[in-house]
Amino acid sequence: MALLGSETLGVSLDSVARIIQMALTPVFLLTGLATLLNVFSTRLARVATRAEQAVRALETAEPDSLAILRDQLVHLRRRSLALDAAVILAAAGGAATCMTVLLLFVGAFGDGSIGPVLFSVFALAIILALAAIAAYAAEMLMAGTGIRAEVAHGRRRHLLRWHSKT
Repeated sequence: MALLGSETLGVSLDSVARIIQMALTPVFLLTGLATLLNVFSTRLARVATRAEQAVRALETAEPDSLAILRDQLVHLRRRSLALDAAVILAAAGGAATCMTVLLLFVGAFGDGSIGPVLFSVFALAIILALAAIAAYAAEMLMAGTGIRAEVAHGRRRHLLRWHSKT
């Protein structure tokens, strides 16, 4: 019995099932990339909120706080650039993953010479996913550095106030 005319195309039900099974691996990668994109966009929103707060604080800041706020804005800009790179890389990795799935299905109807292209596109998807994770790791390191700098600055400010009182 032909399923939706698959026998007339020269493709058996078993080979269609095998192709669908092979397509699941890239789909899992795609799911992971979608989750990463969600994390990246949440962090980008947080960075944007902090940048807006710093800009508002600049408007009413005392002269001795201006340099600190400007440094904070520069730091937030670098973090947003790293997150932008992570988003672009993850989205490109997702596109390459979708292309992998498409090539699996197209290759099933062709003469099978699509193997090297399929391998290359999936390898590209993996490389882009790794690069997106690396960009995210760089942003996380920047965030940690910024937090430590704020703590150190807060301690210095506290010590300066305490020292001026004595």
